[in-house]
Amino acid sequence: MYTLRRWWDRHGLHVALVGLTVSAALFVRYTQGAAIFEVYQVVTRPFQSEPTSQEQLTNAKVAELEQRVVELEAQNQKLKKLLDYVSDQKQEGIVAPVVGRSADHWWRQVIIGRGSEEGIQKNYIVTSPGGVVGRVMEVTPHTSRVLLISDPSSRLGVTISRSRFMGVMRGKAANRAVVEFFDKVPDVKTGDVVATSSYSRIFPSGLSVGRVESVDLNKSPAPEAVIELSAPLSSLEWVVVYPHQETDELPPLEGTPEQPEREQG
Repeated sequence: MYTLRRWWDRHGLHVALVGLTVSAALFVRYTQGAAIFEVYQVVTRPFQSEPTSQEQLTNAKVAELEQRVVELEAQNQKLKKLLDYVSDQKQEGIVAPVVGRSADHWWRQVIIGRGSEEGIQKNYIVTSPGGVVGRVMEVTPHTSRVLLISDPSSRLGVTISRSRFMGVMRGKAANRAVVEFFDKVPDVKTGDVVATSSYSRIFPSGLSVGRVESVDLNKSPAPEAVIELSAPLSSLEWVVVYPHQETDELPPLEGTPEQPEREQG
């Protein structure tokens, strides 16, 4: 016992210091240094100056202005693309902002901030950079309701640009649509460009609609193709509205026994 006491008197302090160091290291490791950071905060807090209410208000205003600049730059880029698109069109259109859409009908319809006061009428066609968006269904003096081509109730005569085979396109929600062909064995393949056909009763021919995503030639009662729409329907902010004279009669389809289904709302 005497020998142990003498050893402790000589080395006990060193052992205690080593144990304290190891314990501190383990504590820091398992707490990720949080305790040390808290101690640092407590020690240095008296030397840290809290921002005044005026400084806080100024900083908030600066942050708000910075965010507005970012938003304005983004809007400026979109409007520039839209103006370039409008200038490329042969027919003069009415530029309109999208001011409303329902979460329950996100892929079915939108409300635009132009109406009869700006000359918009029912069945005017609506486009955006990328292609066809839809057509005007209802008009008030300052707003218009637009039926999107992705709405399952929408019907649109289309053609495969490469092979000229035609069919009727109906919306499939999301950014997709389905074309049902008139011909039993249409020449269509993945990647083909789809445009409005000359048999459309409301839409003029040649407007971009989308591209073929997949084809089912065995589909009954008629072959079908799934179309990825080219207009950004999920993120519309601005559109262009054009007048179009609706025709009462459709020209006969040469080489096909069926008439295309009329476009519906």
